[in-house]
Amino acid sequence: MRILGISCYYHDATAALIEDGRIVAAAAEERFTRIKHDNDFPRNAIRFCLDWTTLSTSSIDAVVFYEKPVLKFERILHQHLAHFPKSRKIFVDTIGSWFDLKLQIAKSLQKEFGYAGRIVYVEQHISHAASSYYLSSFRDAVIVTFDGVGEWATTTVGVGHEATVRVDKEIRFPHSLGLLYSALTAYLGFSVNDAEYKVMGLAAYGDPKPFRQQFNELVRSFPDGSFALNMDHFDFSWADHMFNSRLSKLFGFPPRQPEAPMERHFENIAASLQEKLEEVVFAILTNAHERYRIDNLCLAGGVALNSVMNGKILKRTPFRHVYITPDPGDGGGAIGGALYVWNLHKRKKQSVPFFPLLGPSFPKEQIEDVLRGTGLPYTRIEDRSVFLGTVADHLMHQKIIGWFQGRMEWGPRALGSRSILASAAKPEMKDIINAKVKHRELFRPFAPVVLDRNVKEYFHADKPLSPSAKYMLMVYPFTEKGKKEAPATVHVDGSGRLQVIEREDNPLYYDLIELYGKKTGTPIIINTSFNVRGEPIVCSPRDAVHCFLHTDIDYLVIDRYIVSKTPFR
Repeated sequence: MRILGISCYYHDATAALIEDGRIVAAAAEERFTRIKHDNDFPRNAIRFCLDWTTLSTSSIDAVVFYEKPVLKFERILHQHLAHFPKSRKIFVDTIGSWFDLKLQIAKSLQKEFGYAGRIVYVEQHISHAASSYYLSSFRDAVIVTFDGVGEWATTTVGVGHEATVRVDKEIRFPHSLGLLYSALTAYLGFSVNDAEYKVMGLAAYGDPKPFRQQFNELVRSFPDGSFALNMDHFDFSWADHMFNSRLSKLFGFPPRQPEAPMERHFENIAASLQEKLEEVVFAILTNAHERYRIDNLCLAGGVALNSVMNGKILKRTPFRHVYITPDPGDGGGAIGGALYVWNLHKRKKQSVPFFPLLGPSFPKEQIEDVLRGTGLPYTRIEDRSVFLGTVADHLMHQKIIGWFQGRMEWGPRALGSRSILASAAKPEMKDIINAKVKHRELFRPFAPVVLDRNVKEYFHADKPLSPSAKYMLMVYPFTEKGKKEAPATVHVDGSGRLQVIEREDNPLYYDLIELYGKKTGTPIIINTSFNVRGEPIVCSPRDAVHCFLHTDIDYLVIDRYIVSKTPFR
């Protein structure tokens, strides 16, 4: 049975193809259009999935959409009518897109691909829940989702058992941890639905104590672990902005303007926001464990990208095991919805080996055609050991590498296929990459990648370690040895968002880090996404060359080609 899952029109548009329960291809539309967070109909991502498997739409048994647009439309109408006439402008500005696009999924599939077959609509938080549970190894698990808003739900609690996923409890719009975090992201001068992770990183610089009282006023908690927002301070129910002047009055400061200097009180607000998020989430999780008495947890929804929170779950709740899908946000709903429908059909959960290298790869002939057209000096090294030795030596000598290998990763994190790599041995490397390569804020940290067998030497991590640590979804404190040997990846609070690598998941990447470790004594390097601020991660060889030429990356390593900006000696 072949199922095509799609997500679009709200956040990141994606497509994924499932064959007999196995994910064979998946990608985000932004990677092809080069528009960051592109939420349009994912025609390019769908085309990739079909081309990769050499299928036509006539071979597809069902298309699954990751939410129910009619239910969402009902909620949109309800909230605008409840706030009319204040909501009139945004209602007029957005209502046309519903009739032209968002309620016309079948029409778009017919027009773009000639598909007139079965379409299944799955509620968004079921898609979220399924995206985590069905990729986990658990036969029984508590499943909790947190995001901005789906159709109506913003938070759900339920269980997965064998092939079934169900939701037993939900919190509804406008009471939303995702929207709370986004509203404060806007208040702190960052872009909503794009820069929430910057606020998470900024929080480490602040002290939560000065604003605890204010956040207790913004978020009310209840004995059953649930919560409610004080909506006097927020306008996301009816306006095209997220907070009002009462929020500024509560904090005693006007909002930070984008790109303005980062003042101390903004750092403290970020720290208090992160603290409140964790407090509410851990209360919900603890209550869920008490209800179901199951030690396995699956987490999904956009809030599950908060890796600082994720690294504390097993310490702050009774759960013993946790799994988070590589893309817990709306993009992951394409996979989740498709897996949900497959399991309804199969009625038995099947566990298959999974690592999210699901995007396109490119043959060496196509790569060489692109390189030849640039006029850049390049060489190809066929011998694997010589190739890896050359790259490891460049890293040892503090060179910055654009690393482009094999199939592109699924999800928002670069996991060793479309990555920028560098030595973590000198603290100044962090500022060099931020300023001269990524062109982004200097306070933002970089992730360390470490071999699985070396984790306990360098991190105070969970035991057993969650598989989600492979996906850069967990932040843990460094050991003293880690702080000493990999200072460029140590955040201001002594933590790091590690990526653990196992050899069977990505042998070439693993062997490079292992060889670098043998040469230097430290099996850790910097891994950050192969892109610059404001652009998606590179997808094609042409994208990689463009990024290489417009940054201070020293070498582009693409397949077995090593590309330089100056002649080789």
